[in-house]
Amino acid sequence: MKTKSVLISTAVTSLIAFGAISMSAQAADDANTEKCYGVAKAGKNDCAANGHACAGQSKTNADAKEWVKVPAGTCDRIVGGSTKSK
Repeated sequence: MKTKSVLISTAVTSLIAFGAISMSAQAADDANTEKCYGVAKAGKNDCAANGHACAGQSKTNADAKEWVKVPAGTCDRIVGGSTKSK
């Protein structure tokens, strides 16, 4: 019984550590990226907008309210891209 308890606590600790590492990697990445509105294909958006709460739920291509993360400075070079929602 003690071995099972140790295994479970090790697994939980590993999951918590992995989550913390991935969150810090995302935060570091945010400084080098920007939201680019109006270029996402249907079902390929990165986050919530237009009445839905999840990535990948956009219904149309190039919706001006849907966005994807791109490297900073890239959005202005994409036809139809904007760093602000319309």
